[in-house]
Parts: sequence; structure tokens; C-alpha cells
Amino acid sequence: MTNIEIIAVFFAILYVILAAKESIWCWLAAAISVILYIQICFSAQLYPETGLQIFYLIMAIYGYIQWNKPKKDTNIISWPKQKHLIILVISAAISICLGYYFDQFTKAKLPYLDSATTIFSISATYMVTKKVVENWLYWIVIDLASIYLYYSRDLTLSAGLFGLYVILATIGYVQWKKKMA
Repeated sequence: MTNIEIIAVFFAILYVILAAKESIWCWLAAAISVILYIQICFSAQLYPETGLQIFYLIMAIYGYIQWNKPKKDTNIISWPKQKHLIILVISAAISICLGYYFDQFTKAKLPYLDSATTIFSISATYMVTKKVVENWLYWIVIDLASIYLYYSRDLTLSAGLFGLYVILATIGYVQWKKKMA
């Protein structure tokens, strides 16, 4: 555990809390956290996760723009099950291919799990920017897998963060469902 990890965790928690409250400031907290996590993940040889953090930085900017649109364009929505099935199949296929690449051609640690959490996080992050209520369900599963991923790399504070994320994602889902009703 380092000071940089402590600061990154603080802003990551702040991001989820603010996102659950639909505060546009969640995207600033996200940007600060991911800039720090780029260094953390690269140092831990979690290369797909490092790439994910760069993606998160881009999505923080995109999310801010999306959420800054007039209110009629930013209501919480639900996607049909067919759309989620397509996302699941495509994300799984890409995860396997990416995992294979990192397993064969790098010294990445846990390449298949790292790739799966990375690819599914990309899908879930896009859903957050569009305010798709089911994003929280994806995050619960991703966060559970991420607990093991980070713990295995001796990033115990970050593993604990993902445990907290599971709770916050559950709360976020309940809050967003209430707002939809």
C-alpha cells in the first residue's frame, strides 16, 4: 500500500458515490483516480488493466459531456435483454482473445481474468455514460472478480476498494431503479 494507492482509492470511492447520486462531479473524481491507477496497474504488471485506466480517463471526459447535456437527454434508461446478451457474448469473446494474447506474448499476471475485467468494464463504463441502469449489475460481477485480481498482486487496499464497490454498486442500482420508477 502506497500513498498514491490511498489517494487513488479515495477518489475512486468518491466517483462511485457521486455517480450513484447522479452528480456530474463524479467524472472529475474518476479522472483523478484513473490517472493514479495508470501508474499503479502498470507497476503491478496488470497491462490490460493499465489500458483500461487510460480508457477510463477518456470516458471520464465523455461522461462529463454526456451528463452535461440538457436533462431530457440524460434520463436513466434500461436496455432490452437482447442487447445485454449481445454485449455479454461479444465481451466474452474479446476477453478470451485478449487474454490469450497477454498469456502468450507478455509476462502479464492473470491475463484472462485481467482481460475479462477490462473488457467488461469498458462495456459497463459506456453504460454509465448513457445512464443505463443495468450498468450497476455488471459492476457487481466485475468488482467481485477484481477483488481477487488485485489481492493476488498484493494490492490489498485496492482489493478492499473493490469490496466496497460491490456494496456501492448495489446501492447505486437500487437508487437508479427508484429514480426510474
